[in-house]
Amino acid sequence: MKKVLITGGDGQLGYELQQSAPADVLCLPTDVAELDITRAEAVNTYIKKHQPDVIINAAAYTAVDKAEEEQDLARAINTNGVANLAQACKAQGIKLIQVSTDFVFDGKGHTPYPVDAATEPEGMYGLTKRDGDLQVLDILGDDAFIIRTSWLYSAHGNNFVKTMLNLMSQRDELGIIADQIGTPTWANSLAQAIWKAIQLDTTGIYHWSDAGVASWYDFAHAIMEEGVALGLLEKNITLNPITTTDYPTPASRPCYSVMDKTTTWQTLGIKSEHWRVALRQMMQQLLQAKGK
Repeated sequence: MKKVLITGGDGQLGYELQQSAPADVLCLPTDVAELDITRAEAVNTYIKKHQPDVIINAAAYTAVDKAEEEQDLARAINTNGVANLAQACKAQGIKLIQVSTDFVFDGKGHTPYPVDAATEPEGMYGLTKRDGDLQVLDILGDDAFIIRTSWLYSAHGNNFVKTMLNLMSQRDELGIIADQIGTPTWANSLAQAIWKAIQLDTTGIYHWSDAGVASWYDFAHAIMEEGVALGLLEKNITLNPITTTDYPTPASRPCYSVMDKTTTWQTLGIKSEHWRVALRQMMQQLLQAKGK
């Protein structure tokens, strides 16, 4: 059995990693109560005790707007915590899978970002994640593995899909941002890609999201249509496209963060499904959970 330590085990990705783990993998899921990655001594002690073969770092400070206020906390988790894990992995010969984000890019591009595109994050969340990635590269060198993803959602935890379903069940009209373009990603598909990367002992920087592109407005429309079709919503409501300037937030977000996944598909030998197909599969899980 391969022993895999999963930080952020209670989160969306941590949950999906456990649900999709291969038969020959023993998952050791942790959250901050079991393992605080911001404490180097705690990291070293935990790893020495449990001796995992691989660590998947799915722990992160992801509150994009709050990160502008809680900069020290965001950096402690997303940068310093990652460095703690990388140092421990180097010392004990353990593989580290670092999960990163499309927010490392400035969003000013118009074509999908390749893996070697310049990283110029606009906000503290993206900056602290980018700096964490740099720590991994600096500490682990050619043994580093980083996988960037975007617009993550799951049947588990809080996310855009579940928020939209909740709001759409309560209101007759919503304004949704239409000028931010990216790609939704079902956390289950990301988990499957990570397991394949571990199987192949892959190193380097990779991108993974579902296939296709969408604005948040497009994404919301699809959620509504699938929700009505599955009976998760009673009726369609009015969705109004709005701009980023119509809905100001403390943190800047990339206007365009579509990532080029060609290298990942070629290396892993698997391709992403279109985001709409993945969304339908996830929402069918929500339906089953409701017992309908």
